[in-house]
Amino acid sequence: MIDRRRFLTTTAAGFGAIAFDGLLPRIRSADVPLPHYAPKAQSVIFLYMDGGPSAMDTFDPKPRLTKEDGKKFGMKMEPTQFNNNGNTLGSPWKFRRYGESGLEVSDLFPHVGRCADKLAVVRSMYATFSEHTNANYFLHTGHGLQGRPSMGAWVNYGLGSPNDDLPGFVVLDTGLTPPGGLDNFGSAFLSAKFQASVFKNGNHPVANIRPADKRAELQRNKLALVQDLDESMLASMTSAGAIDAAMANYDLAYRMQSAIPELANLDGESDATKTMYGLEHAYEPTRLYGRHCLLARRLVERGVRFIELTCPNVSGDRWDQHGNLKQGHENNARAVDQPIAALLKDLEQRGLLDHTLVVWAGEFGRTPFAQGRNGRDHNPFGFTIWMAGAGIRGGTVYGATDEYGYHAVEGRTTFHDLHATMLHLLGIDHERLTYRFSGRDIRLTDVHGHRIEAILA
Repeated sequence: MIDRRRFLTTTAAGFGAIAFDGLLPRIRSADVPLPHYAPKAQSVIFLYMDGGPSAMDTFDPKPRLTKEDGKKFGMKMEPTQFNNNGNTLGSPWKFRRYGESGLEVSDLFPHVGRCADKLAVVRSMYATFSEHTNANYFLHTGHGLQGRPSMGAWVNYGLGSPNDDLPGFVVLDTGLTPPGGLDNFGSAFLSAKFQASVFKNGNHPVANIRPADKRAELQRNKLALVQDLDESMLASMTSAGAIDAAMANYDLAYRMQSAIPELANLDGESDATKTMYGLEHAYEPTRLYGRHCLLARRLVERGVRFIELTCPNVSGDRWDQHGNLKQGHENNARAVDQPIAALLKDLEQRGLLDHTLVVWAGEFGRTPFAQGRNGRDHNPFGFTIWMAGAGIRGGTVYGATDEYGYHAVEGRTTFHDLHATMLHLLGIDHERLTYRFSGRDIRLTDVHGHRIEAILA
């Protein structure tokens, strides 16, 4: 038995928080101010290129590499992951100019190239980690070690979800979980209700989405019992955050049972749309990635804040071509090129691109010299990403690497700057989105980060 004073004290973060969350589920987290200024973007689609695509083979042409192909590399070599360093390696692909901007894109991406005037290409990224796991944590969480919230979790924490029936942060898993595992998508010390919900490919993207009970009232009775037990536990706890989060997630899972089947059912999409996304492509990875790009658009239509797409399995390695560069990069590009272009065009046609930010990035790039004879090792010193959509100045190039594409030399930019820019476009000042943990106010950009002003419209 507990007295009235203790009951009210111990349930302050329990019943009260549940009731308060019910008042504002469409707006924001109860603990964080509304957007600091009018946002350009309502949603983010993050196209994660697992393994590190080669900049000089995709969006950063280097004629000097072609000229010196096979010759001794003309710069000092930094320590590499495997140290089987060879000679200068020219790109196997030609570059072409696209659109009114004349943006140069390699033959790996002919479909994306036709969207050149929508892209802002940042050719001056650099990172401090040359191994996949730490580099992935840096890209996803702003910190190179395990234990920080994912950028999607930060967005979900700061803005909440406009849709009661779908998570605010969704990962569309096309087949490959990044090195570092699910911690890339986690909420760490934030509430568990802000972590990603991982959807698999297919007609049933979430396990157990169809109720096992034959009658709806049976399931409701079970959930009511679970809630009663959780509330009983809340009354005896001084910290109820984990229980609150579990209750919120149970409630969301129940509502998802009606929302997910409708989301995943593509019967209402036109044949032209399905063909545009590559759903009938001869190459299975293209079909898989195309389906998830189409689902990403449907999630944006339903108000989901942050959507990440992982890469499909192309029966080789991800973009991590330490050998067999030509076939490996061609397989990966073949899987994603058409679906990504379709996504950009479809968003624009439906008026969604104006308030959807699309980001294309891997955790680092590749070396301009060979690993062995026909591969490229990891290169965090200079690589390329691109952005498109809400608030982005399309058809632009920012920053530069040296003549070999080895080091960023103009407008050097880090993932902290990328995160600051993404949050800015969502209406959030990255220095003000904080969470008190372990005695300090922690933020996605740590103590770093500046907006990339040159690419903002």
